Amino acid sequence: MSEHNNQNQQNAQAEPSLSELLQIRRDKLSALQAAGKDPFQVTKYDVTHHSNEVKDNFEAMEGQVVRLAGRLMSKRGMGKAIFADLQDGGGRIQLYVRVDDVGEEALAAFKKYDIGDIVGVEGDVFRTKRGEISIKAHTITLLSKSLLPLPEKFHGLTDVETRCRQRYVDLIINPEVRRTFEIRSAFVRHVRDFLDNRGYMEVETPVLNTISGGATARPFITHHNTLDIDMYMRIATELHLKRLVVGGLERVYEIGRIFRNEGMDTKHNPEFTSVELYQAYADFHDMMDLFEDLLSSAAQKILGTYQIQWQGNDIDLTPGWPRLTMAEAVKQYTGLDFMAITDDAEAVALAASIGVELPETSPATWGNALYEVFDQKVEEKLIQPTFITMHPVDVSPLAKRSPADPRLTERFELFICRSEMGNAFSELNDPIDQKQRFQRQVELRENGDEEAGMMDEDYITALEYGLPPTGGLGIGIDRCVMMLTNNDSIREVLLFPTMKPLD
Repeated sequence: MSEHNNQNQQNAQAEPSLSELLQIRRDKLSALQAAGKDPFQVTKYDVTHHSNEVKDNFEAMEGQVVRLAGRLMSKRGMGKAIFADLQDGGGRIQLYVRVDDVGEEALAAFKKYDIGDIVGVEGDVFRTKRGEISIKAHTITLLSKSLLPLPEKFHGLTDVETRCRQRYVDLIINPEVRRTFEIRSAFVRHVRDFLDNRGYMEVETPVLNTISGGATARPFITHHNTLDIDMYMRIATELHLKRLVVGGLERVYEIGRIFRNEGMDTKHNPEFTSVELYQAYADFHDMMDLFEDLLSSAAQKILGTYQIQWQGNDIDLTPGWPRLTMAEAVKQYTGLDFMAITDDAEAVALAASIGVELPETSPATWGNALYEVFDQKVEEKLIQPTFITMHPVDVSPLAKRSPADPRLTERFELFICRSEMGNAFSELNDPIDQKQRFQRQVELRENGDEEAGMMDEDYITALEYGLPPTGGLGIGIDRCVMMLTNNDSIREVLLFPTMKPLD
């Protein structure tokens, strides 16, 4: 055996196992408790500053006494002076712990602290000879004992499954993850400010409903024990919000959780966050203008630029995004001219000519053929922000028909980098037409389409009282955050994504 291998074997034997490390930490806790220094009995620590405040204002703060609290991330040196890194809500800062400043007993106690322990530090702000802004400790208080070691320094926490299951460790170890969720919070705050400043009222509507409606999706079903009825977790907030417009609230929005009992992939999670908004006396053109303004202003305000990267593509969010009808997009990218035909069978054959087949649950209509060609052949080619307008009525049960072509609706979806970012209509306000479309959805459900909607008689009643001409828009918060943070998976922008239980 080589000398190098001998050394590796000796190092491995010298390093304690994980179980030994866990026991060592528990033994340290027991010793502290026996000495009357149980850290878990500390209830408060008065923090005066965070690390970023000290660093950003060093010139003014040099020599000041400050109190910080956070997690020990490293320790260096074991003599009469120790350097350590403290991580708090503002970042990291170096600590300088010297026997002359804290005393023999405090230094000895500090040497026994583990990486991951949470401490409070009072000391002077200064700069070391190497130029690093630091805190010269006067006192150090152990506030909480870490009984589990953090992931190893150089390999960190990289496994996606583990990171999602233990987001608390992910946030400790990976600074870029914290940045992602800071951007998410900033985006939600921007959405609220943007809409509030335009006279919209934020409202809250039920999560549990007796009818599944407002979108085409498979719902989660639960049971209400007192009423002894099955209820559906909402798949959209649309129908309740439009009831409020009927009631005279002319501009309303809701940011809330939506639940859909569907598959999980890089773009979908069974529960997600959307914002839906409705504006009386507006149409889908107004919604396009609003959506473009909201997203582009978010990029400029949060990131400081319209030029971003997402999924390996350079994306330009400068306002002035293209607007194509679905038929125009299909013709541009496939050469098929659906507007030149009207017959259903001819449309289905035209789609089949490029290998597009309709799902078994979709009726063989002109509108369904157009939609499937777009969905299967065109959507994947839309990289730069593009509004796709005038969707077929067959796939738009809640949108107003186009006066120019009753096969189409005044609806758009915004696509960026092959991803649908939002969906909007000129809202259908004809109660007779709406009831007929609900009836077709019921027929689809009876024929096995579990995503089809249900009849909502109360919503029909609301429309019969009169819904003004209204523009509506639904935006996927998670998708927008994915774009703003250059993340390819929705799991990266959800603090606690849905995960398959461990065996």
